[in-house]
Amino acid sequence: MEWLTPEWLCLIMFFTVLVFLGFGFPVAFTLAGTSILFAFISLSLGFIDTGLLAAVPQQIFAIMTSKILVAVPPFIFMGVMLERSKIAEELLENMGRVFGTRPGGLLFSVTIVGVLLAASTGIVGATVVTMGLLSLPTMMRHNYNRPLALGTIAASGTLGQIIPPSIVLILLGDQLSNAYTAANTEMGNFAADTVSVNDLFAGAMLPGLLLVSLYLLYQFIVTRRWPETAPPIPAQDLGEIDGPLWKHITGILVAPLLLIIAVLGSILLGLASPSEVASIGAVGATLLAARRLQPGLSRFIILTALSFFALVLLSFLINLRIDRSDVATENYIAFAAAILLVAFLAYGLFAAIKECFIARDTEGRRILVEVMRSTLEISTMVFVILIGASLFSLMFIGLRGDEVVADFLQQLPGGTLTAVLIVMLVMFVMGFFLDFLEIIFITVPIVGPVLLQMEVAPGVLMSPVWLGVMMAINLQTSFLTPPFGFSLFYLRGVAPAEIKTTEIYKGVIPFVLIQLLVLIALWLFPAIATTLPQYLYGY
Repeated sequence: MEWLTPEWLCLIMFFTVLVFLGFGFPVAFTLAGTSILFAFISLSLGFIDTGLLAAVPQQIFAIMTSKILVAVPPFIFMGVMLERSKIAEELLENMGRVFGTRPGGLLFSVTIVGVLLAASTGIVGATVVTMGLLSLPTMMRHNYNRPLALGTIAASGTLGQIIPPSIVLILLGDQLSNAYTAANTEMGNFAADTVSVNDLFAGAMLPGLLLVSLYLLYQFIVTRRWPETAPPIPAQDLGEIDGPLWKHITGILVAPLLLIIAVLGSILLGLASPSEVASIGAVGATLLAARRLQPGLSRFIILTALSFFALVLLSFLINLRIDRSDVATENYIAFAAAILLVAFLAYGLFAAIKECFIARDTEGRRILVEVMRSTLEISTMVFVILIGASLFSLMFIGLRGDEVVADFLQQLPGGTLTAVLIVMLVMFVMGFFLDFLEIIFITVPIVGPVLLQMEVAPGVLMSPVWLGVMMAINLQTSFLTPPFGFSLFYLRGVAPAEIKTTEIYKGVIPFVLIQLLVLIALWLFPAIATTLPQYLYGY
């Protein structure tokens, strides 16, 4: 078989993975199993040596010790806790009270809550399902245009792909960091700055806000031009509340907004790493859940949160280390105050955890237990897929597949523009069949180092932040695009039987066009993604 070269074997391995995935085999085991199978074939043919396989434990150990990936489980815990404790439901109900009496009010409410949930959970499927269950029946009951309502729910539910702190951006940041290092090493630059998750979070902020603004603008124009598509809802249909509406809404919104500001502010201002911020988010979500489940604990939970912020402020203002030779009296006083704050914080967190453990959902299951189980399942899925994808990437590179991809992309007519378009198109189509995890872990290690060596202008290399934001919005677009978008399947699963699938498809098309418009704007004006990281970090 003289025709069988390492490059051809690599191509066969790639299509073998696609075939197995098409038959519905688990992604993680498909990637790992196919890689091991072709490793033995390659060894028998002499295409690789055993030294390549010796790198497998190193790959797994690198994943286990990654400081970036430590942030994944706490962020997942944060999102699941906010969902299971019905905080998302409460937000949607009360935003409906604010805007519902205006034409298109529920559309605006769903979009705004989608932003809040995206900035606090980053879990797409749960957001689409939650808003579909809560808002769609109300919209149908009040004669909202079905495609418009369905499109709004699906589009708003996918904002967790692009708005920080997004799990997609964390994983993209990890993979792009490796790709950026590999690209600079290939070019002989061994002292290049690395790209961090903080850079990607900052880069995604303005494009995310632009996307949301265009959603709201589209809804505003449609409801002003055709008010019958989203009629106002009588105030009595939105439920009765005690006291003034503004006071009630303030009490509901302040705590989640403070949590979002604390999480995003800490990341963007560089006060904490993503893993540290993820821990803050998980603790904050637990406190919010306890406050929601047991309103009698509200003041105690607020004092617990204030003690945390006081502790952070104290640590910034005064050096709390006392293992020094020159310790002033005020340092001892501050140290004693810090001990008291930590003790109160620990007690308050214990009370919140106890409340979440005692409370049960509508099916009689303990909320904290279910949150921990879901967090474990999702985190395990992420890391098992990552390990399988690492094995696949290792074999792909061992069989010189990266060189084939590099030669192919670099020789395309049209240069960088065509290469980026081809990669985006491939990722877009993969988004019909695979989850974002598989797409990121399969494609970025392969094409990332190649693209990041290409110039977008004479003497200007492609920005990894810009590329990461483009990929994230592209994946979000594929999640919405008929007929295979994942968000459409989520919504179809919770929509009433009388809703036609074609109505869902019709409703999301304007939002898909809006996302394509944002992608075009990002291509023409990369500064939309790169300005904020440059301002904050000098990147």
